[in-house]
Amino acid sequence: MENDFHAYRTVQTWYAGLRRQSNVDPDADPKRLATLRAFCEFVGKEPDDIIQECLRESGEQLKISLKGRRLYGAKIQEFEQQASGGSPGERARIGSTLRGFLIHNGIFIQAPSLLR
Repeated sequence: MENDFHAYRTVQTWYAGLRRQSNVDPDADPKRLATLRAFCEFVGKEPDDIIQECLRESGEQLKISLKGRRLYGAKIQEFEQQASGGSPGERARIGSTLRGFLIHNGIFIQAPSLLR
C-alpha cells in the first residue's frame, strides 16, 4: 500500500467530487483520509482495488458488481461496528465517509438502515 494515499486514482476522484459537489476542501478534514486508510488496512486492499472489485466487465462496458458492492457494504458495516471507543455518531461518520468514497467513484451504496 502506498504511503501517500493522495496518489491513488480513486482517492483523487473522491476528492475532486467532494470539491465539485459539496464545495468542501477534503484536505481540511484529515479524518476522511485516515478513515479510508484504516478501512483499507482492515480489508487488506488498496483504494483502487476496492473500487475495481465493485465493477465487472459486461461486453465492452463496466457495470456495478452486485457481489462486490454487497461485500464492501457489509465490510463497511462491520468496520463501523468495531470502531473502538467511538460514539454512535462517530461510527455513523465513519460509515458515511466510506460510502462517500464509493459513491464518488461511481458505486452507489446506501446506509444499512435505509435498506430495511
